[in-house]
Amino acid sequence: MEAFDIFDTVARLREEGAPFCVATVVRTADVTSAKAGAKAAVTQSGEIIGHLGGACVKRAVKEAAAEALVAETPRMIRVKPSDKVVTLLDPDGVQTFKSGCPSGGTVDVLIEPYQQAQRLVIFGDTPIAQAVAAHATLAGFRVCRGDEGVGQIEARDFVLVASQGQRDSDALRSALETPARRVSMVASRKKATVLCEKLIAAGLEEARVGRLKSPAGLDIGAVDPHEIALSILAEIVQWRRMDQAEAGEGGDEKLA
Repeated sequence: MEAFDIFDTVARLREEGAPFCVATVVRTADVTSAKAGAKAAVTQSGEIIGHLGGACVKRAVKEAAAEALVAETPRMIRVKPSDKVVTLLDPDGVQTFKSGCPSGGTVDVLIEPYQQAQRLVIFGDTPIAQAVAAHATLAGFRVCRGDEGVGQIEARDFVLVASQGQRDSDALRSALETPARRVSMVASRKKATVLCEKLIAAGLEEARVGRLKSPAGLDIGAVDPHEIALSILAEIVQWRRMDQAEAGEGGDEKLA
């Protein structure tokens, strides 16, 4: 039987592509099962692969890992005896969790989320579409073209319609039928309104259509395709940060 190696586990999880967290014990006080340096991987389903200590620590790590995956930001937590927990945060700003374990020890754990970069699915092969794809790749997005990426889109991903006269209605319908929370279109507000009204008349739910942002991008006075692409990508980055901030606001609600 081969010895367990957390780094082999991390490599396997990365290859599989599913989100997970790496939990590392960075400090302990008094009697604890796991010591500083102990690591484990925490899957999206809550499975802990590795040793972090007893049930109280594991319960706190599972909860914190789920929150970290939603917010897509690392977090430090502290698990300590219930009688020593006074507030939601310790004076040093670390989120606290109550422990009922008889050992009475305190454990600080760093939770680091990992998930693949968000997708940006682009409909159209216009100069603007090509420019957005180039800039988005440099910004770390997983860029997919049109229908090839539709089946894999998650709510956290982004969709841009930049067809500009090339089967606009079909492209917009495909985009709006995805589960992506953010959908934008390179078009005038008037043109987008007409297209949306036709799609609603054809049976597409108004709630889906209501997600559309058109014209795509921030108003920076952009003129050429690369300037317009920058305005579109700036808006997408702004959305990404807003979503992360909103997710993070709900992360510290319980003492556990």
